Amino acid sequence: MTSAQLLTDGYERVREVVHEAVDGLGEDALTFRIDPGANTIAWLIWHLTRVQDDHLADVAGTEQVWTAQDWYGRFGLPLDESATGYGDGPDDVAVIRAPAELLTGYYDAVHDQTLAFVRDLSDEDLAKVVDVRWDPPVTLGVRLVSVISDDLQHAGQAAFLRGVFDRTK
Repeated sequence: MTSAQLLTDGYERVREVVHEAVDGLGEDALTFRIDPGANTIAWLIWHLTRVQDDHLADVAGTEQVWTAQDWYGRFGLPLDESATGYGDGPDDVAVIRAPAELLTGYYDAVHDQTLAFVRDLSDEDLAKVVDVRWDPPVTLGVRLVSVISDDLQHAGQAAFLRGVFDRTK
């Protein structure tokens, strides 16, 4: 297995969890909160997708899918188009409202762009420094694994919330 195949497998696992957490849910489930300060499934999926889109576009030197394919317009959220959810508080979380099909549609578009980028990466590519603001500087490989890790945590949180919501019925 190559490094590119390993990364592809990691991103495919994120996709599976995202779809399992969201598919078939209505607005009540997608906006369910355990308490007033908690994140929602909609926000978690939107946020993990925005971060993946932002980070992958940055390292690939491309425009984000969010704007390039007008997902920003399709969502119609009262947010700046550069918003990713980083640092959002409870009121910000409440703003993210979207049907399951829109959330997974955007995720799948970002996923496709991600796989197109990672598919042909070499080990030498992964060793390239992409962010010198950290000590040690961040390589492409570390950034890509970091996105997988963050995505899986948020997707797992969304899956947990779905389970809690399902038990409240």
